[in-house]
Formats: sequence, C-alpha cells, structure tokens
Amino acid sequence: MATATTTDGRNGEGEQKRREKGGFKTMPFILGNDICDRFATAGFGANLITYLTQQLHLPLVEASNLLTNFGGTSSLTTILGALAADSFAGRFWTIIAGSVFYQLGMLGLVVSALLPSLRPSPCSAPPGGPACQRASGLQLTVLYLSLLCTAFGAGGLRPCVVMFGTDQFDHELGEQQQKKVTAEAAKVVAERKRRYFNLYFFMMGVAALLALTVVVYIQDNVGWGWGFGIPAIAMFVSIVVFVIGYPLYVMLKPGGSPFTRLAQVAAAAFKKRNVVVPEDTGMLYQDKELDVLISTNGRLLHTNQLTFLDRAAIVTPGDISASGQPDLWRLSTVHRVEELKSIVRMLPIWSAGIMLATIESHNGTFIIIQAGSMDRHITRHFEIPPATMSIFGTAAFLVSLALYDRAFVPLARRVTGLHSGITYFQRMGIGLAIHILGVATAALVETKRRDAAADHGLLDNPAAVIPLSVFWLVPQFAVHGIAGAFSSVGHMEFLYDQAPESMRSTAAALFWLANSFGNYLGTVLVTVVQRTTRARGNDWLQDNINRGRIDNYYWLVTCLMVLNLGYYLICFRFYTMKPLEMADEQDDHDGECELSTLQKNDTGAGGVV
Repeated sequence: MATATTTDGRNGEGEQKRREKGGFKTMPFILGNDICDRFATAGFGANLITYLTQQLHLPLVEASNLLTNFGGTSSLTTILGALAADSFAGRFWTIIAGSVFYQLGMLGLVVSALLPSLRPSPCSAPPGGPACQRASGLQLTVLYLSLLCTAFGAGGLRPCVVMFGTDQFDHELGEQQQKKVTAEAAKVVAERKRRYFNLYFFMMGVAALLALTVVVYIQDNVGWGWGFGIPAIAMFVSIVVFVIGYPLYVMLKPGGSPFTRLAQVAAAAFKKRNVVVPEDTGMLYQDKELDVLISTNGRLLHTNQLTFLDRAAIVTPGDISASGQPDLWRLSTVHRVEELKSIVRMLPIWSAGIMLATIESHNGTFIIIQAGSMDRHITRHFEIPPATMSIFGTAAFLVSLALYDRAFVPLARRVTGLHSGITYFQRMGIGLAIHILGVATAALVETKRRDAAADHGLLDNPAAVIPLSVFWLVPQFAVHGIAGAFSSVGHMEFLYDQAPESMRSTAAALFWLANSFGNYLGTVLVTVVQRTTRARGNDWLQDNINRGRIDNYYWLVTCLMVLNLGYYLICFRFYTMKPLEMADEQDDHDGECELSTLQKNDTGAGGVV
C-alpha cells in the first residue's frame, strides 16, 4: 500500500509539473525572442540593396538578383531545419542552433562594414557605373559567407519559432483527448491558436516597424558598422531571452523523420502496385501503438482520394515479422498513408503562395531604388531614408491585424455565422485579390514618377532627385500591407491546420519554401525580362531607372497575379479537408470527423468541425 501511495504521489507531482508548463505564460519569452529576432533580421535586410549598390558598387539588377537568391536560399534551408526539428533535435534546440548561425553571419557583416579593406573605395558616380570600382572577389567572398551563415540560421528559425509557440497550446488538446472531451474543446484550443497567430504576426510587424525607422536611419546617417551592429546585438538578446524561458516550455518529442515515413509509404505503395485495393477499407492496416507518438491529437482517417497510396496499407505475406513488427518499407498504417495524402493535397493551394513571394522579393529592391530618386524631405532639413518607406507597408499590416480581430471578424461573423468570421481559405483568397491592386498601383505610380523625370529633363540623370514626393509610394506599400494581413496569415493557418500533427515544422517549412521558390522565380523573371527587352532595344530594367520601364514590369506581374488568383480558386474548389479521429460526444469510443468540401466553411484545430 505504501508503495502504491508513493507511486501515485510521484505521478501526481509529475502531472502537476506538466500542467504548469506551456500556455500564454510562455509568450513573453517566445514573443520576446521573436521581437528581437525580427528586429535583427528586418534591420539587417531592409536596406541591404543600398549597401550592395552604394557601398559595394554592384549594378542594380545584379544586386537585386543577389538579394532574391539570398532570400530564396534562406527559405530553402528551412527544409533542413524542419527535418532536424521533427526527426531528432526538437524545435527548441533547432531554434538555438539557427540563432547561433544567424549571429555568426551578422557578425561577419559587421566586420565587413567596419574594415575598409573589405569594401571598395568610395565613389560619387552612379552605382554600378564604369567609374566605380566594384567589390573584389575577396570582398564578395566575405559577403557571401556571411549571407550563407544567416541563410542557414534562418533555416533553423523560420520553420520552428511559430510552431514552437503553438506547441504551448497543443498539449491542452492532448489532455482533452485523453479525457475523451468532444470536438468542442478542440475548437476552444483552435481559437487560442488563431489568436496566437494574429498576435505573432502583429508583434513581428512591430519589431520590423522599429527596425525600419531606427536601424535604417542609423545605416544611412551614422554608418554601416552601427547599422549592422545593432541588429547583431538584438539577435544576441533574442537568444538570451529565449533560453531564460526554458523551464516553462512544453517540448514535444520528435516523432522521427517525417520524410522517411513519407518515403516508406511511397515505396510500399509502389512495391504493391499490382495488388488490388479491398473495397472494405477496414481491412487496411491499423496500429495505434505504432502511431502513438505521431497522433497524440487523434489519428487521420481514411479518405477516398489518391487511392493508389492505399496499397501501402494492404497486408501481404512477409510484411509482418514473427515478433509482430511490420516492415515499414513494405507496410504502412492508414494514418501514415493519410499523412502523405494530406501533404499531396496541400501542394496545389500551397503553390499559390509562390507568386506572393515573387512580389515581395522586389519590394525591397526596385521600390527602394525608386524612393531614392524622389523627393524624400519631410522638413527642410530632414529626409526620410529610402528603405524606411517600408514602414508604411508594415504599419498597414499592423493596423489590419488589429482591426481584423476587433472589427472585421465580428462583422463577418454576422454574415457567415462562423466563429472565425471567415475561413483561412477565404482569408488567403482575399489577400491574393488585394495584392493584385497593390501591384497595379505600383505600376501607375512608377509611370507618374517616370513622366515627372521626363518633364524636368532628368531622364539621363539617374543621380538627380526628381521633384515628386516620395509619399506617392505610400498607397502601394499600404495596399500590400493590408493584403499581407490576409494572405500571409491565412497561408500559415492553412498549412498548420491541414498538415499532419507530426509534421508541423515541415508545414512551416512549406510556408518558407513557397518564399524560396518565389524569390528564385523573381530572379528568373527579372533576368528573362531584362534579356528579352534589352534584345529588343528597350531595356525595362536598366541601372538608369528613369530610362527603364519598371512600370511595364509591374504590369506584367499584375497579369501573372490575376492568373494566380484564378489558379487558387480552382484548387480551392477541388480541395478536400483532412479527416481526424476525435472522441465521440455520446460514449468513450473514438468517433470519425469526416470533412467534406461542404464543410470548408468552418474549421477547427487539426481539421475538426
């Protein structure tokens, strides 16, 4: 009896400690880390086009392509970070490793900005012109190595930070599942996570706003050493703040490599390609114990799409050993098959986010150069730095997020009857449509800027300031900011909710992978447009933007965005929600929660309605 009492006491103490972890009390540490991190990355990247063209004397298109390639690589490395987090390291240690790499990269840039030997001699001629000595091979090597370190650092941070925050709420749903609480409890947790997503993006916007004002001003008026040094200090502070919260965090155990599981399902299905799929899906292989670590919030249920993959769950001779253990390269559970199906079904809608990244990749390049050619005076003696114009997009993003929960959702709820106002599908679609208006606005404003240059005889003087206020650029920044509050948050919500539970870091990696492909697409698009138009004798994207036709480039992107919106609507029409096993309200048996296309109008966490 004494032994039993002692054991019960220890279990109760362990349960109490587990309940004390996670929840909103971890947010000061996680969001504090995110704020410092975002401040560092925004301050580092916002004005980099100016550093490349004015300090390293790179031509405009080369500098633009360098930045879009860097952005693409930074987002591409998220696959490595997600793989490490979901397979063996866990999200906490992946974030720490990513932060350290990012810190090293930023220190490299600080050194290159401080040492004159790592920069070419100053030049007053137009950037990229023949009179200016461009950076040497050694100087560019230091730059590339620094950017590469930050790219690997971003790969550890981006897929894990936002999902680590949601982990602090997911454990609540796990407890609900163990107590057989109904899907209504899951909706409560889903609402908390929806609020967390909005809070996360809002705080990131605040940090970016601070960086775009303070850091950019220091870079343009004090020096690049301090301009890069302050973000480096902020990154160090972010690591310290994050580590302090260690005792409070819920840290979910990695469930093994999700990519290995996906490969096992594909391999098993291919090996059994000639096996007939049974009409009774109850004959497909199930193993709750095998899937326990990757289905704590409920197992995925069988769907009738992509039935070729169902062959992986057909039991054939030799699939299961004498000890009862399945050969996972020959036999997969229904849950694991549905994991692969979920990822495949997500890809078409996910890919619609690629064009968004293509647009945003040039907000930090061409528009900054345009702003530098315009009248930036706020008062007679104070000029706003070109890169600081991005604050109007960030401010619009923040205001939109604040109004979304407080004004838009209550109004939409009256119309739709949905607790969330609109679904994340609708949120993303609205964002895509608004982005089209933003690019069209950019084209109209650039036409006005170029006409002003022609009227004042400045077409052949790219270094001259055109007597047109830089605040003509505010509408396009504002429209893009409003669009981002719909599209970016909706995209992330979709990936998080529809991804299998054990692949949440991978879902975040998909978000950044879309950014990666979008940046690379931006590089390809710029290169193709420049070569094509130059061959015809009318170079749209030349170093002298007064003679170029950036407005035509924007109109081309506008047409591509219209096609992208149509593509998204078609993908949404045929999308099928993932089905998740939940506790039944009437008894203790697990009940199915099948999500058909008719139920896309209201979703909860994990696809529960």
